Formats: sequence, C-alpha cells, structure tokens
Amino acid sequence: MLKGDGRLGHDLDPHDRAPKDACGVFGVWAPGEEVSKLTYYGLYALQHRGQESAGIAVSEGSRILVYKDMGLVAQVFDESVLSTLRGHLAVGHCRYSTTGSSVWENAQPTLSSTDVGGLALAHNGNLINTPELAERLAPGSIRATTDTEVLTSLLAQDRTRSIEDTAAELLPQVKGAYSLVFMDEKTLYAARDPQGIRPMVLGRLERGWVVASETAALDIVGATFVREIEPGELLTIDERGVRSRRFALAEPKGCLFEYVYLARPDTTIAGRGVQVTRVEVGRVLAREHPVEADLVIPTPESGTPAAVGYAQESGIPYGQGLVKNSYVGRTFIQPSQTIRQLGIRLKLNPLREVVEGKRLVVVDDSIVRGNTQRAIVRMLREAGAKEVHVRISSPPVAWPCFYGIDFATRAELIAGSLTVEEIRASLGADSLGYISLEGLTKATTLPAERLCMACFNGSYPIPIDQDNVGKFVLESKA
Repeated sequence: MLKGDGRLGHDLDPHDRAPKDACGVFGVWAPGEEVSKLTYYGLYALQHRGQESAGIAVSEGSRILVYKDMGLVAQVFDESVLSTLRGHLAVGHCRYSTTGSSVWENAQPTLSSTDVGGLALAHNGNLINTPELAERLAPGSIRATTDTEVLTSLLAQDRTRSIEDTAAELLPQVKGAYSLVFMDEKTLYAARDPQGIRPMVLGRLERGWVVASETAALDIVGATFVREIEPGELLTIDERGVRSRRFALAEPKGCLFEYVYLARPDTTIAGRGVQVTRVEVGRVLAREHPVEADLVIPTPESGTPAAVGYAQESGIPYGQGLVKNSYVGRTFIQPSQTIRQLGIRLKLNPLREVVEGKRLVVVDDSIVRGNTQRAIVRMLREAGAKEVHVRISSPPVAWPCFYGIDFATRAELIAGSLTVEEIRASLGADSLGYISLEGLTKATTLPAERLCMACFNGSYPIPIDQDNVGKFVLESKA
C-alpha cells in the first residue's frame, strides 16, 4: 500500500482539516517598480495556498537579499521590512509544508551562495525522487530538509555554465510536480514540470513581467494575463524580455482538485474561470443526485459556488444556514474541555430560524475523514432541521496525493475503506451523493487525459516509488 504524503488539514476542525496545497509562488522583473511590495501583494493574493511561512528575495543587480519567517504574509512583512527590500527583481513564496517540517529553516525562498553569485528559489509542488537527487550533493551541504533546498543546491553547484543551461539539463531529471520561480542577481526564471500538475501563469506589467501560481495574483498587482507557462517550459526574463526554452515534451496532467478546492474562485485555469466551473459542478451534482428538499445551503465558504449551481439546477431555494466566524484561523489557545465538547461551533454555527423544520441539502467540496460533516449534520438536527441531505462536489477522495497536496494516508481517508452508504450512516445524514468523476471532469471542459485525478481513482501519472516519498523523507534519512 502506498504511504501517505503527510497529514491532511481543515479550516473548521483541526482533526479533520481540508486539503492543503503546497505553496504559492510569485516572481517579478520590473526595473523602476517597488518589486518587494508587488511581491507582497502577489503573495497576499496567494495566501490560501500556504499559511505556515512566507518569504521574499530581492536583488538590485549585485546581491540577493532574502527575508522570510513563520506566519502569514501580513504577519511576516510590514512597511519597514518591505522598504529595506529594494531591487528590480524579486521572488516570493507562501508555504504549506508537504516535504519537511514546518520550521524556519524550511521556509522559502531558499538561497544558495557561491563564489560567483547567489540563487534564490521558490517552489510549488512536490518532488518524488528527492532522495535520489540529494545523493548528488556533498554530505552536510544543506541544512533544510525540503525538496526545494535540494533543487536549489543542485542548480547552484555548477556555476561554470549559465543558470539557464544548468536548469535545462537538470529539470528533465527531476520527477514530480514543480512550478518554480528562481533568480540570480540580474535575471528571473520560471519553470513548470512536464505534466503541468500545479498551475503557473505569465503576466505583463507596464514596466516588466510577473509570474505567479494563479491569475488572481496578476489581477491584484495590475498585471495583464499573457498566457499559462507551458508544461516542460523554462522562461528567462531580463532586460531583453522573455525567452522561452523547452526542456521536456509536454504531457499535460493538470490537478483536478485545483477546480474542486485549491484555486481561488476568481482564478482562471486553462481559459475557464474556476467559479464558473464550480457552479457548473453544482448543476451536474443536482442532476446526478436530485432530492426533494426545501433549502440548499453551503458549508461556507468552500461549498458556496456548487451550492449555487445545485439550487439553480434543482429549483430549490438557496440560503445561508450556517455562519462561519471569519476571525477564527488557527487556534493557538487550546480550548477548554467545555468548548472542546462543542466541536466546531467556535468556527461554524447554524441559523436556527432558517433551518428549523426544513429539509436541507448541504453542499460541501469534499469529505476527508468525515468529522466536520458529521458535526455539521448533528448541529443542523439540533437546530431543528427535519432532514439533512449531504451533497459533495467532488468524487470520494480515496487516495493520497504525492504531487503537492498534503493528504492523509489512505487508511485515514474515510472513502479509503467505507462505501458511500457506510459513509452516509457514519455522518448521520438522510442521504449522501458525490458527483461522479465523469461529471466533475466534464464540468472543467478539459479532456480527461489532460488531468491528474489520482486522489479519486488511484491512477498516478508519474510512477511512485513508495520508499522515496513522504513528508519527512529527508529527515528520516538524516
């Protein structure tokens, strides 16, 4: 059995957390602009992709300066810090750990210095041959325990050639998911794995260029979307403009879960808005799993677009039956036993006047362990709901991800061992319906062969060596 790649997380219940993406990356080359502030706002737009640490590297042409720390983007940076980060190019990163512990040493961008210059790199994704790559480095040459640190060191160790040439030779030997932004003192680079598993786009500023994980980050900094960076493509950006180089044939396998949960709803992937796709998913879900009910409500906020689509297609009124506390993020203070027994009410509470006596359709994006949905069903019944019908806008998540989403092991995933009917009984719902894999795929408008759907069907597009994967693979071999 394949071992899981880390543990899964959720915003509502610390014991049943939602899927967490690896990171958000941002890069800018723009002489005359305040690149540190552009990067700050770009990372702010990508905060949903990683909340453990944040960092920015800048260069004014002669040296690279990196500032990074644990915490959210707005906690790590303020006006005084950003004012010291001056230059004409920058790369930034916000992290959720999928390889290596969540500690300062593993925060990004990573920096490697040599006699002839430095290299700073930020990475979204997860490599699956990290130990093999690490063996090429001298023992003790790296302090961090991430695949990103290994990649940075390998790119920087041969400075007899240009970084562009080194990257073009190294990247075909790197296996797994990677959307990279990196820089030396004068040039910005971006690269995407041959499968294009994680998203990455190129944008144009009036006086420069931007690369980012999502189009929403381009919008925030006023950049015009140019195109997606192609799978297997390496970009070099400097005073001569943008140069493209192909280092591998494209074999597109974009992550299907980006459409379900990971990407911002105002992001565009493959020419189609994520919000439009999620609403369409709700319509398909209504056709596949109809039910007689009085009200459709979402689990805020991830279930909202699909709930809108379900209501539109079914003709059942849409309403807000659950209120989420927007100011509760990570719970640093342990709740008392009394509060702990109340479960997720600290973060979510039903509107009794709305749900009492109603037959409800509750729409959510996914079920992981089932703890959150179980608590929601119980709360709604306690608030007087007559019936609770759960509808999920993704197929059952039954397999771990090894390409940059921090999923649980198969044994921890409720759909890894239980049937849909058994899950329904476990949740205490009157009925349970998941969208079909075919229905979800069709809603994206992309051909199935261009998508990675391994977490739903166990078919991994890049073969996995189970001895060389896992969140702490480098730490266990240390």
